[in-house]
Amino acid sequence: MIVGGKVRYLTMKRIFTAFICFLLLCGCGPVLPDASDERLQVVASVFPAYDFARAAGGPFANVTLLLPPGAESHSYEPTPADILRVQECDLFIYLGGESDAWVETILSAIDMKGTALRMVDCVDLLEERESEGMQSLPGHDHDEHDHGPGEHGLGVVTGMDEHVWTAPENAALITRTVGNTLAGLDPQHADNYQTAAENYAAEIDRLDAAFFDFFDSLEDRTIVFGDRFPLLYFADAYDLDYYAAFPGCGAQTEPSAATIAFLTEKVRSERLSTVWYIEFSNHLVADSIAEAAGVGTAMFHTCHNVSREELDAGATYISLMEKNLRILKDALAK
Repeated sequence: MIVGGKVRYLTMKRIFTAFICFLLLCGCGPVLPDASDERLQVVASVFPAYDFARAAGGPFANVTLLLPPGAESHSYEPTPADILRVQECDLFIYLGGESDAWVETILSAIDMKGTALRMVDCVDLLEERESEGMQSLPGHDHDEHDHGPGEHGLGVVTGMDEHVWTAPENAALITRTVGNTLAGLDPQHADNYQTAAENYAAEIDRLDAAFFDFFDSLEDRTIVFGDRFPLLYFADAYDLDYYAAFPGCGAQTEPSAATIAFLTEKVRSERLSTVWYIEFSNHLVADSIAEAAGVGTAMFHTCHNVSREELDAGATYISLMEKNLRILKDALAK
């Protein structure tokens, strides 16, 4: 198995390398940024990285988002244009988790001109867990683990959670790191990058304080997601008790009857008014639980990606999280 895996890896690397060389030599590849553009060329794999980079880069950086609006990052496949952009850019910012595992394959197959920055390296990581009642990950053996109740409903560790930006404190840290990285790549405009990054991070800090003030006003901080739960960092930051149908990176779409029953009973017993789902979800599971419990539903935007309409309208991490706060206030402050 190891030998076969190594052979497949080397084959993939050779294919990538040969293909890129062909495109560059024959000149028939996708259009890259204008060579006369003296700005730093920054490429981001996901929307949070894109937003933090454009805030820090301002007029001195040209920032490109690889993940198409509305696309699911877990199933995303890079195009030849994406590969060339990553190879030729000055700074490539990516998540560094399961949802963009394709990045490591690309980086190992090309001779990248610039610098790569992983968002997961900017903050302290938390271990993703299966909370009480959550649909198990495929192939996971529950008999081998202790499923006793724990704080926030945390249970079985399944790996490091990659959704680091969902806690505003982390988002601010990443923004500052991006600003410092840009400053190192372009010393002539270092003060501009660091000042812009600090200003944006300060806005995120104020948003963080607003979330703290709101949750501190609640007696019960329990939330139920009839969906995946990529919000471990958010829940940890504000001391929330959470229950969900699937883990953050779970690929399942059909929960068991036991999971549905557990979450429905949790909504009833906690007297919750809302079952939550995330962006780009069909929210059928949330609808089913809400209907059975006689409550409503609402969307929490994780900011992992945005729609074309949101992108064209100028959505930012801050605007999306501010909207989340307003919806939380409407749903929980009752």
